Amino acid sequence: MSETNEPTDAAPSERDGKIRLGPLENFIGFNLRLAQDASFQTYAQRVGKPHLGPGRFAAMMLIHENPGITQMELSRAIARDKSSVTPLVQTLLREGLITRTPSETDRRRAHLRLTPAGEEVLASLLAHAEEHDRKLDDIVGDRKAELLDLLKKIVKNLT
Repeated sequence: MSETNEPTDAAPSERDGKIRLGPLENFIGFNLRLAQDASFQTYAQRVGKPHLGPGRFAAMMLIHENPGITQMELSRAIARDKSSVTPLVQTLLREGLITRTPSETDRRRAHLRLTPAGEEVLASLLAHAEEHDRKLDDIVGDRKAELLDLLKKIVKNLT
């Protein structure tokens, strides 16, 4: 689109390599996604092990904080569907970072707990996450509480 919002078929070299975002530039959802991607990439680089990304950290932290959590509860807590949580849990099991114990009262449920090795990995990931969060704190400054409140309000009102 040109400045008059008319489409243009200018070659990238004619645009000086700049991509126009159009209305996306002011869409909260689009900017949230870009910020999340930037944050996740920076965290993964900090950890230095791509397979130990923020999703795994979040799952392990929730299992640590909620020993015996079920896979369904974990799925809801990290806002992921079963199809993405199941492989995550299987990987954590295979790597010896968690245990899965069948429920004594409901055969369809199993309880997740971190193993001692999982606790060690989590401690390392937490140290990286805290350092990463300090960098984010530097970016948002004294408005962190406001930003967190707004993000939580988005989650509350959209789910």
